Amino acid sequence: MGDRTVTVNSIAQELQQVSADLHQVNPQVGLLRFSILGLIFLSLVILAWSTPNSIVFVAATILAGVFYSFWLICTHDMTHQTLTGWQWFDTIVPRLISWPMLWPYSVYAAIHRLHHSWNGIDLRDPERIQWTWQEYQQAHPILRWYLSYQWLCDILILGGIGLIIKTFIQGIRCQNLIASMRRQLLLDITGILLVHSVFFLLAIFQGEILRYVLFWLILERIIGIIVQTRDHLEHYGLWGKFTSHQITQLYACRNIKTSSLMGWLMGGLDYHAVHHTFPDIPFNKLSVAFERIQKVLEKHNLPLMQLEPGYFQTTYLLSRHPSLIGEVDSSNTTNRHQMIPVKD
Repeated sequence: MGDRTVTVNSIAQELQQVSADLHQVNPQVGLLRFSILGLIFLSLVILAWSTPNSIVFVAATILAGVFYSFWLICTHDMTHQTLTGWQWFDTIVPRLISWPMLWPYSVYAAIHRLHHSWNGIDLRDPERIQWTWQEYQQAHPILRWYLSYQWLCDILILGGIGLIIKTFIQGIRCQNLIASMRRQLLLDITGILLVHSVFFLLAIFQGEILRYVLFWLILERIIGIIVQTRDHLEHYGLWGKFTSHQITQLYACRNIKTSSLMGWLMGGLDYHAVHHTFPDIPFNKLSVAFERIQKVLEKHNLPLMQLEPGYFQTTYLLSRHPSLIGEVDSSNTTNRHQMIPVKD
């Protein structure tokens, strides 16, 4: 036990040392990413609403949804104060761009901190996607069917609305765990109602109610597909507790091999294990941290972090093999839970 503790402490110290120079946030880098995505999105919105052509309207709105998705992902960096490092900016702005899409950012930011503490460790994790064997056994037959096609249902059917509802439910459940949660719930509900009251009144005055509804419906579908896919890929099939919280995050999160452009659009979350291990490292330095961490793991004869083969391929492979979190394998010193295939 003593040798094991020494090894864990030694690894932790080395990981801190190799990442020590990567925690500084460069405001210009984050602001540039935020501004480019925001300008592209707003340009597409202007194009959609300024054209009388329905086909152009729909096409521009679909593209706007794609870039709005990546713009919203910037708010994830803001929860960790790593986009610009400016506290006022990373506190106010994410709410302003989230509320138009009905996204309860304040609630999400609060429960996201629990997620970082509980991922792979505590099944109460509010962002846990994968169900346990016990939950499956106790579920209604309709829910069991749902779990057999969970990826398809979540990504294509529940979409953005599903994520919004889930986040509000988790916020309500966490009221006794997070002292400020009632205030965050009230803030989001009030902000969302105010923003959409203004938008709805403008649509009425312009006589564009149907187009207004279609616009937000298209955005919700596109954003739901992108964000739900990212949400599922980050941890599905990797639940398990290891020798320390830090090591747990390295192995209970998924890294995706992708292009530098896609990594930029995703805000570095293709290196999700690195982000969980060091959430205060900004997105543009996560790839460097990944290489340094791999060398530390190799030095201590620990398994290297894996790079899954791209977003589309990994989504396809995981969605075809749904699984459950099973009982802890007592012979496994890492306490990784067994993954049990879901039978249709």
